[in-house]
Amino acid sequence: MSTIALFGAAGAIGRSIAAALRAEGRAYRVVGRSREALQAAFGDDPQAEIVTWNPEDPASVRQAAQGMETVVYMVGVDYWRFDLHPRLVQQALDGAVAACVKQFLLIGTVYPYGRPRSRPVREDHPREPHTFKGRMRLAQEERVLAAHARGDIRSCVLRLPDFYGPGVDKSFLHSAFQAAVHGGTARLVGPLEVPHEFVYVPDVGPVVTRLAAAPGAWGRWWHLAGAGATSQLALLQEIERQQGRPLKRKVAGKTLLRLAGLFNPFLREMVEMHYLVTDPVILDDRALQALLGPLPKTPYAEGVRQTLASVRAQVPQRGTAPA
Repeated sequence: MSTIALFGAAGAIGRSIAAALRAEGRAYRVVGRSREALQAAFGDDPQAEIVTWNPEDPASVRQAAQGMETVVYMVGVDYWRFDLHPRLVQQALDGAVAACVKQFLLIGTVYPYGRPRSRPVREDHPREPHTFKGRMRLAQEERVLAAHARGDIRSCVLRLPDFYGPGVDKSFLHSAFQAAVHGGTARLVGPLEVPHEFVYVPDVGPVVTRLAAAPGAWGRWWHLAGAGATSQLALLQEIERQQGRPLKRKVAGKTLLRLAGLFNPFLREMVEMHYLVTDPVILDDRALQALLGPLPKTPYAEGVRQTLASVRAQVPQRGTAPA
């Protein structure tokens, strides 16, 4: 019987957590709006219980959480609808409390910090978001931690930096991996040489399952850092080295993003977050290591190798029609 539910499971982080639970031989529940998307991601896993929900329906939220000990929340919204984050997480919290769920773990971002005052950033860094998205993520976190403070449910937040890896399409590096395998141009957001940090998505799942089982996890936020500071340029060069050829690149700065945003709502919304490319938040995760012990992290070169392999594996065989 499953005791952990993944709300927003069909995304890259949800699939990583599911893989970790599967490796531990644990049953789990995957929750999302689209049964088709859940079926595509988890339909061949007998350990996965597929449940759909409507976040606007309290009875549906409660039913999705019913019988669970832990909810891991990573529900996504369109990049131009971050105003939904506080309300959606509150609806999930209310349903989890009504269903007598014991624990609620939010997968968060670095957005609530705003511009970093130090590097790396520890958990005691001020949360002073200067962007709308940062304020919405901060409001989301505050609702989760307020529920813990009231004694409604044990809760915590795990903050992640940018990520990459097999099957990850929402990454600064996605276009580069695709161009390396399929040809074409890698479309990037620059500058490329500034220090940056990426977490390899398959590394996240095992950390989440360990954190959810740790008695000292609750009532605060934690950081999971990547495999050290690098840069987009360094990872592009590693992709080129492994692929054996240079990539064509088109690099957009803030001005080009603003112009492209006149026609593309996603790019328009990236303008206010461009500071993360020029003034990045690099996370310090020593507190999490003190709680959980060593955190195995895939070196960037190996992460690039595995990601390229996954993209190649998606290329249809010659003479075979695409699925």
